[in-house]
Amino acid sequence: MDIRKIKKLIELLEESSLTEIEIVEGEESVRLSRASAAAAPAQFGVPAQVQAAAWTAPGAAGPPVAPAAAAGEAGAAEEEPIPEGELVRAPMVGTYYAAPSPDTEPFVSLGQRITEGETMCIIEAMKMFNQIEAETSGTVVAILVENGQPVEFDQPLFVVR
Repeated sequence: MDIRKIKKLIELLEESSLTEIEIVEGEESVRLSRASAAAAPAQFGVPAQVQAAAWTAPGAAGPPVAPAAAAGEAGAAEEEPIPEGELVRAPMVGTYYAAPSPDTEPFVSLGQRITEGETMCIIEAMKMFNQIEAETSGTVVAILVENGQPVEFDQPLFVVR
């Protein structure tokens, strides 16, 4: 991916109502996101701040660490430890949805028995809804994300035992 393509993506982001764009070409990826309106006030004629993520190869880095946990702040002590079991991780960056629509039951619930290949959730990425399926059979012992929450690549979503 060359710089001209990235500049064109920045222009598209600024001209649209989107707040984030992520493009993957082979092993290269770029993620652009618009900063909050407070960071770039319109009255000064400053366009929304656009941030580009560094180029990374898939699997090159470990899972992201929360700043509170890394700093050892008091907020990190309030987090519950992840129960033992098989972790189901996010295969992509996007928005987690527990159900196919807001007025329906979630795909899985705590304590539910699941089978391999069963849909566990949906992750929306670039207006595409991707069904995330169970890789193993077992019982859902923890749901680690909330409906509508943004998720990162390789972030734990569920614990299955």
